[in-house]
Amino acid sequence: MISIFLIAVSLAMDAMAVSISSGISVKGFGPRDALRMGVYFGAFQFVMPLLGWLFGSSVFAFVKTVGPLIAFGLLSVIGGRMVYEGCGLARGKKEGGKTRASIAPRRLVVLAMATSVDALMTGMSMALIQTPVLPAAILIGVMAFLLSFAGGLMGRRLGVLFQRRAEIAGGLLLVAIGIHILMERQA
Repeated sequence: MISIFLIAVSLAMDAMAVSISSGISVKGFGPRDALRMGVYFGAFQFVMPLLGWLFGSSVFAFVKTVGPLIAFGLLSVIGGRMVYEGCGLARGKKEGGKTRASIAPRRLVVLAMATSVDALMTGMSMALIQTPVLPAAILIGVMAFLLSFAGGLMGRRLGVLFQRRAEIAGGLLLVAIGIHILMERQA
């Protein structure tokens, strides 16, 4: 059970980092937004190991090869857009002279998918070694919820400190997470 707990914490770290980034960069980010992020990330981190376990070894090689590229692409596009908007180059809703980054459900789904590719592969590996997946998936989902919620609140506090550069910093953090995921899989 300790190993599953450690796996759950490690899988939730990307989601937590993305939540911190959103808390930093989204103007007006509050506890309700942090809760929504926690729910989205927790739900995806719960479902993906189950799906991975169902797929088992049949698609493991494909996801192991392509998954990091997909995560990198999604995070880089969202992060790049945040940097673009943070530099004042985009036309969008203005609030107090600053473009408001979106925390819309569509964006949350994309972020949750990008950060849960590892959970999908974990579920596949559990199928290969015939490990029960439901208790692990529950723990993974709960840990992702808790760390994402806490990360969002932490990012909110940091966003107050950064103010003008918050959106750029948040976007660069997302791109860095994407690069990290890509490089981690290439090694």
